[in-house]
Amino acid sequence: MRKAVRTSVVLSIVLLAGCSQGTPSETPEAAVPALPAGRPAIYEAAALGPEPFVRALYDVYVSGGPTDEDPALGRDPIYSRLLNAAIITDFNLARGEVPTLNYDPICACQDQGAFTLDALNVTVTDEYNALASVTFTNAGASTSQTLKLVREGPLWRVLDVIAEDDTSLNETLIRSIQARGG
Repeated sequence: MRKAVRTSVVLSIVLLAGCSQGTPSETPEAAVPALPAGRPAIYEAAALGPEPFVRALYDVYVSGGPTDEDPALGRDPIYSRLLNAAIITDFNLARGEVPTLNYDPICACQDQGAFTLDALNVTVTDEYNALASVTFTNAGASTSQTLKLVREGPLWRVLDVIAEDDTSLNETLIRSIQARGG
């Protein structure tokens, strides 16, 4: 039942967003999802623009952390097709060993404590790409990172996560895939 409702919400968002006559720049960037923090709100916000999408991503952590069932590995709709492909390929090549991505890249954590989103600055680079610089505090530790965002169809998705030390998640996964013979 839960999966059917989630699928229905996502399908409705995609259909409604696909019928929009406006250009991406006419989309209300400051619109806040009407749903409580969670996957449905993230999917709704992904159709509104990069800033509402990123705010919805972090609202989940501010509200206590992910509680919904996670999508199948490599099929998470918050990530781009490219990032999903790198995640599942690295996992499959790990062959029972710990994969490269063994943490949540959005909160840069394995365990979550008290969480606040301290700063968010979104720069739209063109109609299909944006950068979101985020600073958050998790369990008393402040972290800054940059999310590279891409618009795939009508929805915004995370293309890459750049850590404070300029380490790219995509590049790290690709190096791991290459090292494992992929």
